[in-house]
Amino acid sequence: MSTPTLEFDGTVAVITGASGALGSAAVDRFRDAGATVCAVDVVEPDDEDAQLDLDADTHFYQADLTDESAVESLVETVLDNHGRIDHLLNVAGTWRGGNHVEETPLEEFELLVDVNLKSAFLASKHALPHLHETEGAIVSVSARSGLEGGSGDGPYRITKAGVKILTETLAEENRGTVRANCVLPSVIDTPANREMMPDADHDSWVDPADIAAVMAFLCSDGASVTSGAAVPVYGEA
Repeated sequence: MSTPTLEFDGTVAVITGASGALGSAAVDRFRDAGATVCAVDVVEPDDEDAQLDLDADTHFYQADLTDESAVESLVETVLDNHGRIDHLLNVAGTWRGGNHVEETPLEEFELLVDVNLKSAFLASKHALPHLHETEGAIVSVSARSGLEGGSGDGPYRITKAGVKILTETLAEENRGTVRANCVLPSVIDTPANREMMPDADHDSWVDPADIAAVMAFLCSDGASVTSGAAVPVYGEA
């Protein structure tokens, strides 16, 4: 797949969930386009599960995005270090499933709400005043399964539906200044998913780099007239 040329020189991108497969792919894509990247995760780059590669243009910040005071401190530190925020990528998220609602522990539901939805809400809330100054963009990760109910992974679907509604709300509330869009992946081709589903058709899964390219486009001038969109990125998956 050929990747469109994007120019993000002089911009600052904050990417959450940066140690994971999709987050690290987004880091690579924005860095390749010339952005200064602030990579945020609770998992540090030297952790055995981290997939993040750091260089001089990538700055790692460890933060718990479910803690509002931690998010406030993160944004203040990014501004102190880099002076601006142009792009916010809400990638942080997790998946749980397998149980019907009546069999789902409250702790599991609360975990999904916190990691998938609360993190995107808090990061957006505290980045927005600074995104207004740069007329920047927010791109969040919803999910194809967040478009409808289903059996066995209801809390996940509910939180990803919430990300889509959050995106539409941000787009409406910030029209003319900050654009907000989200992407809708299905199964992403990650080591964790291959381990969890070894017998699946991996050829139909989507490479994280291809999703990262769409996210970068949504932050670019090429998507200047697009806000409030939920963009399918599931290919044949």
